[in-house]
Amino acid sequence: MNTKLTYNPQPATRNLQLKITGSKSETNRLLLLQALYPNIKLENTSNSDDSEVMLKAIQQPTTDNRQRTTDNGKPTTEIDIHHAGTAMRFLTAFFAVQEGNEVVLNGSSRMKERPIKILVDALNQLGAEITYEENEGFPPIKIKGKKITKNNVSLPANVSSQYISALLLIAPKLENGLKLTLEGEITSVPYINMTLALLNEIGVETSFENNVIKVNPQPVTHNPQTVTIESDWSSASYWYSIIALSEIGTQITLSSYKKNSLQGDAALIEIYKSFGVETVFNDNQAITISKANTHHPSPITFNLNNSPDIAQTIAVTCFGLGIGCHLAGLHTLKIKETDRLEALKTELSKLGANISVTNDSLTLQPSEKIIENVSIATYQDHRMAMAFAPLALKVPIIIQNAEVVSKSYPTFWEDLKNFEFQVVE
Repeated sequence: MNTKLTYNPQPATRNLQLKITGSKSETNRLLLLQALYPNIKLENTSNSDDSEVMLKAIQQPTTDNRQRTTDNGKPTTEIDIHHAGTAMRFLTAFFAVQEGNEVVLNGSSRMKERPIKILVDALNQLGAEITYEENEGFPPIKIKGKKITKNNVSLPANVSSQYISALLLIAPKLENGLKLTLEGEITSVPYINMTLALLNEIGVETSFENNVIKVNPQPVTHNPQTVTIESDWSSASYWYSIIALSEIGTQITLSSYKKNSLQGDAALIEIYKSFGVETVFNDNQAITISKANTHHPSPITFNLNNSPDIAQTIAVTCFGLGIGCHLAGLHTLKIKETDRLEALKTELSKLGANISVTNDSLTLQPSEKIIENVSIATYQDHRMAMAFAPLALKVPIIIQNAEVVSKSYPTFWEDLKNFEFQVVE
């Protein structure tokens, strides 16, 4: 489905209010913890495809009749996680400790190109039994669930934080807990801290000193408890971009957000001050974001090592405002749903941008003109679709395969319509 976007300006004094569903990052972590500790109840879970895939996969070995029998006579459940990279990594660790279960984790053609070797090696060093079905180091993988008693493993510190979080999430269920040593400079510390904070919230004891993380074993959680998930800051980023590209006085209220967020993408609050956007918390339950001024320093430089998922949004915002930027700390974008750096370069260039990329950075030159009615390829990447949509405030734009937004924000196009965007399929 290709979608053409235009914008019909309305008085800037209105205040749209939107409810953004729970953080995909928090939801997927807590779904795994809930599977390990069933007395946990979750509220405000994400309605994203990724979280639905995660939940279905956790339940599938006991509900799916589509099984095959291996040479040793044991049933093996095949689970397709499609494009959900977080699910692939978290579930690899989860099924490694499900004693007696045997599963094959598979995915889309792109998923088969996304590396999993670092995590598989770490789990196998701990005593897991994981093998490759096709290409060494990549899905699909076969996992035979086992009891794991080893508790000491090391990882390069600059790998995707999802590898690290996957190990931490299963750590309290390991007989002797886990001591994880990270070698070198750590990437995406906020996501590691998010995982540890959620473990602490359900009563698991952890420590993170220097480059060593320790998680104590906890066979059961003692009391039933409810965990309310904060709304997704990554989803909020597109509204920050919309406000940045709007007239002074435009504002929107989004819920439910916390001042002391666990999500690295809450860095939006400070970053978007550079684009004239102010954020006000309302009783620590919602934020009102508004366009306060049009003074935009140029060029702008940000290191997004701790929040790489908002790089696409920021790059498009800068282009829409006609200002230059240099974004660094982006090496993990090469192995996402697509190579996001190359995808940004290709699509922004079509719009008239002067942009260059390296393996871990992006540099955009100031531009005064945006080419109209350009068709933006999305590469099966939800963030490409949503990051480019705000440009409709400036020129008509076409988003290819617009349905891809369901991966993280299924109601995105409907919400845009409420903000006076014209969305034509």
